[in-house]
Amino acid sequence: MTPDRLASVFSAKAAFAPALARFAAVLAIAVPMAGCSTLEAMNPFGGGEKYETKLLPDVPAEEIYDQGLARLQARDSEGAAKKFAEMDKQFPYSQWSRKGLLMQTYSEYEGGKYDEAIASANRYVNLYPTSPETPYAAYLAAMSYYNQIPDVTRDQERAEKALAIFTQITQKWPKSEYAEDARFKIQVTRDQLAGKEMSVGRFYLNRRNYTAAVNRFREVLGKYQTTRHSEEALYRLTEAYMGLGITQEAQTAAAILGHNFPDGQWYKDAFSLLQTGGLEPQENAGSWMSKLFKKVSFG
Repeated sequence: MTPDRLASVFSAKAAFAPALARFAAVLAIAVPMAGCSTLEAMNPFGGGEKYETKLLPDVPAEEIYDQGLARLQARDSEGAAKKFAEMDKQFPYSQWSRKGLLMQTYSEYEGGKYDEAIASANRYVNLYPTSPETPYAAYLAAMSYYNQIPDVTRDQERAEKALAIFTQITQKWPKSEYAEDARFKIQVTRDQLAGKEMSVGRFYLNRRNYTAAVNRFREVLGKYQTTRHSEEALYRLTEAYMGLGITQEAQTAAAILGHNFPDGQWYKDAFSLLQTGGLEPQENAGSWMSKLFKKVSFG
């Protein structure tokens, strides 16, 4: 290309430059607008209400608390629990948060939401171990397990957990207003757990699996000897040991039964059972039962 031709080309480009600039400016505006329209069409959440930034007015903690109480009075335990839970979210690490968590636990317990109440109670105990209300939170957790204890034919995990927390209450907070009821509930849950062992022991005894039966009745005497099941457990041990041919232990079980429950029907039955084999109750001081019952007195 000649110098003259090259100059004319650059001259033409220079003349066209302003037009190009204007076109680019228009394109720069049009493309984003088109893009926004396309993205909006592709957005599966688009087409609805437009998000607007709003500052919600602060609701005082006292007002939320009163709303929760009002729902409790209206027997709306679930609604009350949600209101009290708001206090923890809106006023974390405050006295209102602590108070709201306890009331949330109570509301869940009152509404029969026992698993939720247990979780809330455990959280309270862990966050506020020295709070004056901590024994009450623990008591609510124990009662939540207690109210879910099934009959003795089913798994007794809830009874075991209730027993553990009730025991903790009596040991850690012995002067609290919940300790006395906890002691009573301990006896009830221990009786329930003993009843489960008795149920399984009878099952084995009826199938003449005497060794397995002995292990279950021995568990009753070893762990739950102060419950009402001890009397029958001693008779069942007499039966099981007779079935195994271990007559000395059968005689010991019957003798201890007679020492502690002389007027009971179980002792009369044990005495009759031994007589069928030409035996009578006689305690062997070296037996595990004798050693165990030296530590425990029944009345």
